[in-house]
Amino acid sequence: MKPLLSELRPLMGAIAAFSFVINLLFLVPAFFTLQVFDRVISTNSHETLLVLLAGTGVALLILMLLDYVRTRLQNVIGNLLDERLSPPVVNAIVVRSARGPSGARADGVRDVASLRAMFSANGLIAVFDTPWVAVYVMVIWMFHPYLGIGAALSAVLMLGLAWLNDRLSRQSLESLQKEGRRASHYVESSLRNAEVLQALGMTQRLLARWRGLQNQIATVQASASRTSASFTVATKTVRQAIQILMLALGAWLVLSQEASPGIMIATSILLGKAVQPVEQLVGSWRVLTEARAAYARLTELSKEFDRGEQRVALPRPEGRLSAENVSFRMPGSDTNVLSAITFSMKAGEALAIVGPSAAGKSTLARLLTGVWAPSSGRVRLDGADIAYWPREELGPHIGYVPQDIELFDGTVADNIARLGNLDSEAVVAAGMRANAHEMILTLPQGYDTQIGERGTRLSPGQRQRVALARALYGNPQLVVLDEPNSNLDGAGEAALAHAMGALRESGVTTVVVTHRPSLIAHVDKIMVLAGGRIQQFGPAGEVMKEMQRQNQAIVERKAA
Repeated sequence: MKPLLSELRPLMGAIAAFSFVINLLFLVPAFFTLQVFDRVISTNSHETLLVLLAGTGVALLILMLLDYVRTRLQNVIGNLLDERLSPPVVNAIVVRSARGPSGARADGVRDVASLRAMFSANGLIAVFDTPWVAVYVMVIWMFHPYLGIGAALSAVLMLGLAWLNDRLSRQSLESLQKEGRRASHYVESSLRNAEVLQALGMTQRLLARWRGLQNQIATVQASASRTSASFTVATKTVRQAIQILMLALGAWLVLSQEASPGIMIATSILLGKAVQPVEQLVGSWRVLTEARAAYARLTELSKEFDRGEQRVALPRPEGRLSAENVSFRMPGSDTNVLSAITFSMKAGEALAIVGPSAAGKSTLARLLTGVWAPSSGRVRLDGADIAYWPREELGPHIGYVPQDIELFDGTVADNIARLGNLDSEAVVAAGMRANAHEMILTLPQGYDTQIGERGTRLSPGQRQRVALARALYGNPQLVVLDEPNSNLDGAGEAALAHAMGALRESGVTTVVVTHRPSLIAHVDKIMVLAGGRIQQFGPAGEVMKEMQRQNQAIVERKAA
């Protein structure tokens, strides 16, 4: 965030400079009125009136142009902020979301929008104009001390209202934002299970829970709206009352022959301009408050921004994979999902990870790809900590099929090419390596078939086979497959087994999480996980014999 602020500082300085000149020019109408009443009318001078009118016209034209440029500059700053912040924010959100269910959602994107909205609001201009309240008060004081005192008290009263508005509304507005995000997240997550909601008749119960969240929002919103509306109305009423009282004070001074009619009218104009920024601040307080909270959250998120540090480019990995005393626990949990995982694989070896449910198999798969970072210990690829590799450099050398298949809106080819530039030969080669080429050709438009959001136009088995082709795109050297056959039929499973055999023959390091013995025939080693710890690890033949011996012993004990 600091480099961004450094980049924005000159532009904000330009807005401050424009505000300085604009507020100086706002003095012109007041002095024009003063001269008309005190000189033009008293001297009956048409020439003086024309000169004043011409000078004031030029000043107002300059004022209009500067105000336009200042407004455009606001938009430039907003666009620049969006351009600089959105990429690292989205990248940080992806990193957080990939770490698990407690990861960030799209809040950061909305925070960037809130911060950008502030630069198109009147509230920001009011922030720059507010210091000029003191200047207008001093000019009024020059007209007459009584008028200056009245203007000073009016400014203090208006600023006091703005301060009180902040004190009373800050907590309710922040609570409103928090509850709004919570309700939005609840609906978004629930819609992902729309089929279950419809099939099991759960929609009305979902609506009941959503209404409960909406009622909480409505309660907070009603409180915030009452406070905001009260201060907005109070500010307008106080402003009108101040102008009337100051006009009355000016008239009293005119009647007492202590001031001229021109001073009375000029004071009224300047006072209106002096209290206007405060009124704008109160009216824009919600936007400013949301922007302030968004900035605080983005500052926290910025700790995870990619710093763009130059690192020595490592060569293409050979595929030597090892884990050194790796342990992992979910954020906020005291229980380890994995504990003291230590093993090593030579380049080109194939490993099957087996074990009961909740043994930590999928967690280990994520750790081996670097999607998640271990709580302690190291995962190394070719001796280098996998966390050290920049993801853009490491990604092309890794193939990964997660347990829950996620495809992206676009064509089959777009997904296989990992959303990159389409290389038809590489896409078809990946489809053939995954033994999915024939299946893809049966689709309505082959590789150019649009699959819809999250691949909804494909069957679960088709999605799994396209995901395998995506994993094998670009000839990766490390392939991690998490239950890659969970949705496959017999033909699909045979194609997968053939693909794994081809990977083994070509020297690609392969890790597969599986419950089915059909894939175990294509591995060199087997790891048995239970309770987050390695129970057995070694050559496939030896581990299979030991597993069979243990199963036989269990059967004999039950029979006895």
